[in-house]
Amino acid sequence: MMSKKKLFFLFALIFFGAMIYITYDISMRTTFPGSKPQLKERLLHGDKQQNDTAAVDSLDKVQFNDD
Repeated sequence: MMSKKKLFFLFALIFFGAMIYITYDISMRTTFPGSKPQLKERLLHGDKQQNDTAAVDSLDKVQFNDD
């Protein structure tokens, strides 16, 4: 039977391996904030990637039938 010390090190190794994997996965899905254009440049040129979908009023398109 494994001693408690060996069992602890096994669980610690699995835990740290999972933490390293999660850290790597998150870092590949996000961008570093320093790589984004500066705020003044975004304000002057506008952010072409973001579209304001709330600008369209959907209630204007709804027709109510008063019967």
